[in-house]
Amino acid sequence: RTLRYVPERSQDKIISDEDVFETLLKIFKALFVNDLSRQAHILALLPEIRCKYLELLTVEQKQSKVNSCNHQSPHVFSPEEVLFNTLGFGITRDQSSLVSAGTGVFVTKGFVPKGTVVSMYPGTVYRKHEPIFFQSLGNPFIFRCIDGILIDGNDKGLSRSVYRSCSRRDQLGPFQMSDESWLTAALQNPLAVGQYVNNCSHEKTANVCYQEFDVPAYFPVELKQYLPNVVYSHDIESHLRCVVLVTLRDVKQGEELFSNYYTVIS
Repeated sequence: RTLRYVPERSQDKIISDEDVFETLLKIFKALFVNDLSRQAHILALLPEIRCKYLELLTVEQKQSKVNSCNHQSPHVFSPEEVLFNTLGFGITRDQSSLVSAGTGVFVTKGFVPKGTVVSMYPGTVYRKHEPIFFQSLGNPFIFRCIDGILIDGNDKGLSRSVYRSCSRRDQLGPFQMSDESWLTAALQNPLAVGQYVNNCSHEKTANVCYQEFDVPAYFPVELKQYLPNVVYSHDIESHLRCVVLVTLRDVKQGEELFSNYYTVIS
């Protein structure tokens, strides 16, 4: 079966963890501010978070007043538009340019410079000894990290049920600790399509690579709702493992993303 993984030589990361953190923070903040009406319960519950977004809230409120005078409702951008407005590119799932490869991921708008986080690999995170046998049967979306941690990026069947169960288990009041929308067609985090990036070929060389990222403890709690990963075991105190896809070269509008994963005989 095909197993996607980060090869050990990739321990020398293409970009730093700080760069990954700053990129995720930038796009997640933009998504949060774009959809403030849905965040009202969080802002009301924690005044310190409201203060953190006070300047942006003020801009939003001023715009709302202007729109009210003009009898218009405030415009809310789609997550794809927020991605383009924030990072300068858009991506989407579509039929792959490779024959019989199924779904692929394309840059639909803008330009992605070399060394940019262009996507995330969603799914349930398992440690080496945890049960994933039944979820792995016929599953082409299993990702293996350098230390043996596995990420199940399948959005169907048992894998889908396990992710939803773990995500809802971890919710703290109004605070969602992870994003379930990657299981649907309506993504809240437009980066969460990395499991559909296809393997490169002789004609289509890799233009992205996988890079591991452990979410730090100080990651803003209000932004965790956009993280498309959840741990299978909730009783373990550890950082959430994420995998991002980073561009190996400049990628232009219309290009399909290709990674490099290997066929493992087991």
